Amino acid sequence: MKSNFGTLFIVATPLGNLKDMSVRAIETLQTVNVIAAEDTRHSLPLLHYFSIKSPVISLHAHNERERTVTLLERLEQNESIALISDAGTPLISDPGYLLVHEARSRGIPVVAVPGPCAAIAALSVAGLPTGRFVFEGFLPTKASTRQARLAELRHEQRTMIFYEAPHRILTFLAELRELFGQDRVAVLARELTKVFETVYAAPLGELYAWVAADSNQQRGEMVVLVAGAPAVPNEDVVQHVLAVLVDALPLKQAVELAVKITGAKKNDLYTQGLIMKEHNRSGRSV
Repeated sequence: MKSNFGTLFIVATPLGNLKDMSVRAIETLQTVNVIAAEDTRHSLPLLHYFSIKSPVISLHAHNERERTVTLLERLEQNESIALISDAGTPLISDPGYLLVHEARSRGIPVVAVPGPCAAIAALSVAGLPTGRFVFEGFLPTKASTRQARLAELRHEQRTMIFYEAPHRILTFLAELRELFGQDRVAVLARELTKVFETVYAAPLGELYAWVAADSNQQRGEMVVLVAGAPAVPNEDVVQHVLAVLVDALPLKQAVELAVKITGAKKNDLYTQGLIMKEHNRSGRSV
């Protein structure tokens, strides 16, 4: 049965380079009854550039609840609405969740017009594993709460993606270095698709020093990606591998091979290997 409602379009817009605007996005914005923009002042130059004359109203963090009521009423009157953010894909660390959630709950069609997303763009060029990743967006501004969340993520094995404000980037990198270790690899993806785009990968200790030494790298839109923690070896597997090697080889050689096979810590394996060797000798002497 055909819906009597209008359609809510979620339209991605360029991160910076206007050539990334899709033909479908332009056509959609030109034909809807109204465009809901995160910041109308920010979006108007983009709309003017593509000769988009549809009316524009604001939908941002401070008016989202009341504006959602108004937009839902218009959708129920068979008007079409496009939601855009300042840049990239709406709802990704931007307002709009309430509108989409309520629209879907009422049976109003919600259609994606996909395009740029800073998190995915950064991930695609970072050189970190992409098969599994976790998007954390902006962490809390309160230092203790933010650090508590980072502590929870210390052993996360997936690539982690964060957004960060330029005035907090040095503090954030220092916290990452402290909690994740200075040798953990991270990537700063800054001003993606813009004139001064930067994608710089280094261990956290080096990355912090590099950003601290160049004030230009402390400006603009920031995405920080952090490599996941190494997998924790299965203790039963480690013990079995070590036992087999210790029984067949000199202790030093057995431990070196066990480290290569399992990734476990050498000192721990050496201690365990000594115990195994002693146990083996005791068993044979009985």
